[in-house]
Amino acid sequence: MPIMFNTILREAGLPLTGVRLIRHKDNRAARGRTPYELWRDNREQFELYQSIQSIPNRKKLTADHWAVFIVNLNDETMFAGIYAVQYRGLLEHNTPRPHMDGMDEAGSGDVYDLTLHDALSDLIGKLFIDWGRGALAWVQYAHRNDKPVTELRTEYQEPAFPGFLHFIQPLSKLNHIPQSWIAALQCARGIYLLTCPKTREQYVGSATGDAGFWGRWQDYVRTGHGGNIGLKSRDPSDYQVSILEVAGTAATTNDILLMEGRWQSKLQSREMGLNRNSAGQP
Repeated sequence: MPIMFNTILREAGLPLTGVRLIRHKDNRAARGRTPYELWRDNREQFELYQSIQSIPNRKKLTADHWAVFIVNLNDETMFAGIYAVQYRGLLEHNTPRPHMDGMDEAGSGDVYDLTLHDALSDLIGKLFIDWGRGALAWVQYAHRNDKPVTELRTEYQEPAFPGFLHFIQPLSKLNHIPQSWIAALQCARGIYLLTCPKTREQYVGSATGDAGFWGRWQDYVRTGHGGNIGLKSRDPSDYQVSILEVAGTAATTNDILLMEGRWQSKLQSREMGLNRNSAGQP
């Protein structure tokens, strides 16, 4: 028999009828930060995100209650803390959204005061539950919806780096990946692929500098084209980045440029893609 989450809540002295389980999986943040990324990088902004809710949600949240915040970490559901919640009123001022571009306008939503409770604080980031059916039911009553605990870790851990050949991310999400992933990408050089989600075109490039793949990709994040002639000639796009081949530690810049030429020939990215110059040139 699995351990049930309500058992843990009862042991913490919380009245189940006053507990709301709140899980946010915000699809609008595709080009911003997910609730998990906010929690990981800036707890104050995470709490701001949680504190502003649309007015129709008032019936679900009630005036005063305990909120158990749950965030999605890949396909898992992670415990992010228990908060005392008090309804304050309508949003007083225009407020920048913490997870994406845009503004929540004054009067457009409700504001709740949140206070992190000490209960179960030692399990934050370590306890995972099975949310079960009803993925769209982001607010649930604890006493009606007991959840099995699926995992209890001894410490909080970032998701493991997937490996160079399995790494795939859009440019807009690069600056949101874990620091351990960034460190791995900084230490490796080689050949990468950019693909455009709008036109289905592709570009083969090489990372030869000291900052590896990460340093080269930051050029695209900053400029939108990284100095490439083909990319300069078109509208900006949220290119997907992936790695085709990792160079050995002893590889010279010339070795990597030869690798780049091979991949451009294999994928015909000069004839049917975004590469405009010969291999080794922007």
